[in-house]
Amino acid sequence: MTIRVVVVDDQEMVRAGIAALLDGHDAIEVVGQAADGASALRVTAEVHPDVVLMDIRMPGMDGLTATRRLLAGGADAPRVLVLTTFDADQYVFNALRAGASGFLLKGARPADLVDAVRVVAAGDALLAPSVTRRLVEHFAGSGPPLVAASGTPELTPREREVLVLIARGLSNTQIAAALVLAEQTVKTHVSHVLTKLGLRDRAQAVVHAYETGVVTAGRG
Repeated sequence: MTIRVVVVDDQEMVRAGIAALLDGHDAIEVVGQAADGASALRVTAEVHPDVVLMDIRMPGMDGLTATRRLLAGGADAPRVLVLTTFDADQYVFNALRAGASGFLLKGARPADLVDAVRVVAAGDALLAPSVTRRLVEHFAGSGPPLVAASGTPELTPREREVLVLIARGLSNTQIAAALVLAEQTVKTHVSHVLTKLGLRDRAQAVVHAYETGVVTAGRG
């Protein structure tokens, strides 16, 4: 199935470069482009993409606001992959809180961008341990939690273990190896964790784990 993508960035050359790169790969098609958040909302409503590559810093409506509005659509909303730089860390954290499925640094290799689109379109979250843990640990606790601790359903010991490993940035394959489980079993545990905590995906699970103290800065 072809992955339909909308590219959002206020720099025309950046948009054109990303579009050309993605269109050159099988099963990926750029179906729209936008220069700011407001335009992104309009284009997305028209073309119904699977993935939106969202810049954060743009004139008018920024990418964070646009991400919140896009993901307010619930199950029918596209997956959002944030494009950012290190000096926008706080925006990345807020985007993850808003429901973005992950983020990619603008200096990433072209192959990494293509892989990121495929990962996010498949329903997973793009959470590199070397970057995501740094962000979440630094900004955990800022603002209200995604799920109030007092209202968090009790996880089983195994589900809690899985949540901790998700927060460390491990993939299902890596979690399966660490816990000596079948990968399909891990997928089932991840699904149960997300359902019990009322979270959209693994990205929000990472934020939840740090905000509620399941994992704390400097551990793991």
